[in-house]
Amino acid sequence: MTSKTPPALSFPTRLTRSLGGRWRSLRAHPLLNPVGLGELLRERQGGHPADPEHAPHLQEAVDWVCRAQDATPDDGIARGYSVLYSPYFRRRGWQPSYPETTGYLIPTLLEAARELGRPELSDRALRAARWEIAIQLPTGAVQGGVVGEGRTPAIFNTGQVMFGWLAAFEQTGEGQYADALRRAGHFLVGAMDPAGQFRQGESDFARKDATLYNARVTWALAEAGKALGEPGFTDAAARHLRMVARRQQANGWFPDCCLTDPVRPLLHTIAYTVRGLLEGGRVLEDAAVLGAGARAAEALLPLVRADGWLPGRFAADWSGAVAWSCLTGEAQMANNWMRLHLITGEDRWLEPVPRVLGFLKRTQNRGSADAGLRGGIKGSAPMGGGYGRHEILNWATKYFADALMRHGQLARGTARDRSIAYRLA
Repeated sequence: MTSKTPPALSFPTRLTRSLGGRWRSLRAHPLLNPVGLGELLRERQGGHPADPEHAPHLQEAVDWVCRAQDATPDDGIARGYSVLYSPYFRRRGWQPSYPETTGYLIPTLLEAARELGRPELSDRALRAARWEIAIQLPTGAVQGGVVGEGRTPAIFNTGQVMFGWLAAFEQTGEGQYADALRRAGHFLVGAMDPAGQFRQGESDFARKDATLYNARVTWALAEAGKALGEPGFTDAAARHLRMVARRQQANGWFPDCCLTDPVRPLLHTIAYTVRGLLEGGRVLEDAAVLGAGARAAEALLPLVRADGWLPGRFAADWSGAVAWSCLTGEAQMANNWMRLHLITGEDRWLEPVPRVLGFLKRTQNRGSADAGLRGGIKGSAPMGGGYGRHEILNWATKYFADALMRHGQLARGTARDRSIAYRLA
C-alpha cells in the first residue's frame, strides 16, 4: 500500500502559520514582560536574599502552593506558573491542575500542617485527595498531562497519586482512599509483565522507552501493599525494583532514565530513581535494591559545588552535560541524602545538604508583587535553562518545602519515620 502525499499548503496558510509562530516567540521574550525581565536580571546579580532560618522560606513556599490550588476551578493544584508567555499553554500565568503532582503534594501539605501549626493545610490536602478520586479513570489509572489534555492512563502519574491517597488514608482511615489505592494498584500490577517491566500504560507526554524512574512508582506500590495487606502489590514492586537495580551500571549511573534524553538524563529523573530504590528497598527489606539507590546518590556527593550548584543533566561518566541547574532535582537529592542519613545512620550523607539548600533559597523570590512568582521555585537556574523554562513548578516547590521541613527536623532531633505522610513527603 502506498501512502498519499499530503497536499501542499497554500501561501496564505503558510504565511499565517509562520507569523503566528513568530508572534508566539516574540510574546515569550523577556523584554515584553517586566516581571520576567526583573527576575532574569536578579539572577545575574547573584539571586535573592537567603535567610539563615528555614521558616521564612518554608512559609512562602507553602503559601505559593495554596495560591496554586486557589488558581484552579477545581481542588487540584496548578501545574505551575508561566513567568513569561508560554507558547505551550498560550498564555502567561497560572497553568491548569496537574493530577500527577497534586497527588504527591498531598503528603507535603499534611506534613506542613503539623510543622507550621496550620490545620487548614490538612483541609486543602484532603480536598485534593478527594478530587483525585473523582477524576480517577475506570481502570484505576491516573491520567497523563494536565486537566484538559485528554484522559489517557499514565503509569508514573498513577504511582505519584497513590502517595497522596496513602497519606490521606493514614490521616483519616476513610475507606474511599483505600478503595482508590486498590484500584490503582491493580492497574499497575496488570500493566507489568513477569520480568518486572511495564508493558502498557506509559504516559503519552514522555518517552516510553526510558522509564527506569518508574522505581518511584513501585515504591508507592510496595507501600500500598503493606498498608492494605495486598501481597500481590509488594511482589510486583519487588520484581520491578530488582529489574531497575540490575540495569544500573558499575559506576552507579542509570541508562534509559529520562523524560526526553536517556543519553543525558535529568537530575530530576535520576533523583526519582534513587528515591524509589532507597524507599522501596527499605519497605521490602531488600538491601540490594536499597544499595543501588545509595550508589547513585554517592556518585553525586562530590559533584556538588561549594555554592550548592549541580548540573541539570549528566553523561554516563557522571560529568555535567549542561550549564544550567535543575532545581527540582537539587531539592530531590537533598531529600534523598537526608533519607539516607536516617536509614543508615551515617552522617556523611548530610555534608552537601546545607549548601544545596542555601543555593535553592537564593533562587526563591520572596518579595515579588507577582503572586505566581513569589515563594515558588523555578524549573531551572538560570530561569531560561532547559527544564521548566521560565516557569515556577509546583513539584520543584514541593521538594524544596519537603527538604526545609526535613532538615529542620533533623536539626531539632525530631526527624523520624513516624508516619506515612512524613516518609512519603
